[in-house]
Amino acid sequence: MKGRESGMPDEASWSSFFDPAGVLERLLGTGGQAGNLVEFGCGYGTFTLPAARRTAGLVTALDIEPGMIALVRQRAAMAGHANLRTVLRDFADHGSGLANASQDHAMVFNLLHIEAPLALLREAFRNLRPGGILSVIHWRSDIDTPRGPPLAIRPTPAQCAAWLAEAGFASVAPVDLQAAAPYHFGLIAQRPG
Repeated sequence: MKGRESGMPDEASWSSFFDPAGVLERLLGTGGQAGNLVEFGCGYGTFTLPAARRTAGLVTALDIEPGMIALVRQRAAMAGHANLRTVLRDFADHGSGLANASQDHAMVFNLLHIEAPLALLREAFRNLRPGGILSVIHWRSDIDTPRGPPLAIRPTPAQCAAWLAEAGFASVAPVDLQAAAPYHFGLIAQRPG
């Protein structure tokens, strides 16, 4: 099932809203990642490819759009990212297809306006090993933004934090993304270990 459409802009416009390396530095840390990482909804690969550069484990990029999967697969091959696997998957209806506790980090970016955000967060929780980290970014609803889903369906940081707690996550903390993604807020949560 496709989520509520927020109108994915052309790639040049989309890329202008973020400094992907800066976002990942804030959410993944300044050092490289050792373990596996899953990205729910990879889109153009805006965050996928930089994450693959800084991750020693396997990066699994999931998306429901065949064109996005083909694009990210092609770019990963051109960049020599042997640690990046793309999977065409309706994860909203059918889950990620990944094993329980198989991931060290999960990225849920610009998705929590979907109809069933709690189900997605529970799936990310299931995928993460104890102690694993979930990072979330979403369009802010307290300022005008050039794109994004309608304000009426944008979750607030407080709503996302409540969903994360309900899904079982602990240590939910805000992350300042102002310099790298001024139209977005960020959260990090941990699966208790």
